[in-house]
Amino acid sequence: MPVLFVGHGSPLNAIRENDYTRAVLEMGQTLPQPEAILMVSAHWMTRGSFVTHMPHPKTIHDFSGFPKELFSIQYPAPGSPFLAEMISKQITVPNITLEDSQWGLDHGSWSVLRHLFPKADVPVVQLSLDMRQGAEFHLKLGEQLSFLREESVLIIGSGNVVHNLSAINWDENATPHDWAVEFDEWVKKGIQEQQFIRLAKEVTATNSARLSNPTLEHYYPLLYALGASKSPSHIRFFYEGIHHASLSMRSVILA
Repeated sequence: MPVLFVGHGSPLNAIRENDYTRAVLEMGQTLPQPEAILMVSAHWMTRGSFVTHMPHPKTIHDFSGFPKELFSIQYPAPGSPFLAEMISKQITVPNITLEDSQWGLDHGSWSVLRHLFPKADVPVVQLSLDMRQGAEFHLKLGEQLSFLREESVLIIGSGNVVHNLSAINWDENATPHDWAVEFDEWVKKGIQEQQFIRLAKEVTATNSARLSNPTLEHYYPLLYALGASKSPSHIRFFYEGIHHASLSMRSVILA
C-alpha cells in the first residue's frame, strides 16, 4: 500500500466542492482498495498513545461556529478491532492502548475520508498523538507502523504543513503570508530529497517554522506518513496551495 498525507484545513472542506476536494476525490479513485485504513489525525491529542478499538466508531463533530449542515454529517465506516489489536501487539515501545468508548473519527479523519472513500465501506481505526513527545518520536512511530502496508492497510496522516489560526484570513482569495510560503517550500524540498529526519529535527529551527506551526499537532501527522513510507521510490504532491493565508493544504502520496 502507498502512504498518504492530506492537508485537511477548514472543516468546511468536508462539504465544499473546489480544486482541493476534487484533487482528494480523484486521488481516492486511483488508490488500490485497502483492507483497512489507519488514520493519524491532528485532532486526537492525548497523553500516551491510543488506538480506536470499537467495531462502530462514532462520527465526532469536534468544532463549533460552523453551519448546521456540517454537524449533520455522518461517516459510518466500520471500525476494526482486529487491526487495533494487531497494532497494539506488534508495537510494544511505546505501549499503544486500546480505546473502546471515548473517541471515534474526528473531523481530521472523516472530512478527508468522505472524499477519498465516499462509500464509507472500508474499516477505519484512528491513532492518537502523544503530545508529551517530540517530533522525532512521531517519525519513528510512523516507521514502526510501516509493516501495515504489507497487510493491505492504507496509512493516512491528516493535518496541515502550515497551521496558524491566529494569522488566518477567511477571504477565499487571501494572499499567503511570506513565512507560510517559505516554510511550505522548505517542507516540499525536504520531502522530495527524503530528508525526513531533518524535517523532524528542524521543525522549530527558523522564524518561518515557528510562525507556521505555533503548536505542532497539525505537523505531526506528516511525520507518521513520512516514517511509514520507508524510502519511497515514488513521491507526488497531488495538491499544493495555501488557503486563507495560513493553512497549507499540501497533500502527498508516497509509494
